[in-house]
Amino acid sequence: MSSGKSKITLIGVQLAKPGMEFIFEGELAECEVCKVRKACHNLQQGRKYRITAVRSGSRHECPVHLGGTCAVDVIEAPLIALMGADMAIVNSTITYTSSCSKTACRSYELCHPDGIVEGERYIVGEVLGNAPDVCERGRILKLVELRAP
Repeated sequence: MSSGKSKITLIGVQLAKPGMEFIFEGELAECEVCKVRKACHNLQQGRKYRITAVRSGSRHECPVHLGGTCAVDVIEAPLIALMGADMAIVNSTITYTSSCSKTACRSYELCHPDGIVEGERYIVGEVLGNAPDVCERGRILKLVELRAP
């Protein structure tokens, strides 16, 4: 994530701004015939990335992105999530799972944030504080920043 290695990938010119974050959703049917498709699809599906730099002079035609694509440097973006207070220990490695299915809960989105891959391992980078709302299941939760091991 923020401390990990950067990768070079292609993204739509209109989206290519340092600091922009996105979830890589994978390949579209229109991509099958593209000659630079491997450069666009070299990220892990479902992961959250942050653009750190836009490379000049690297535009390519694209059937998906208006104005084509350009090369950017990306890193995995830090993920903000809620987890049990007993597991929220800085620098500990955890396997992220959330068994809560209460979609009406005000904390549901933080318990199931975009970019988290259920069952994957993460390092607790920082404990940011208590949960902003009370857990409907009665659990004591902490807001944490997670990064890839």
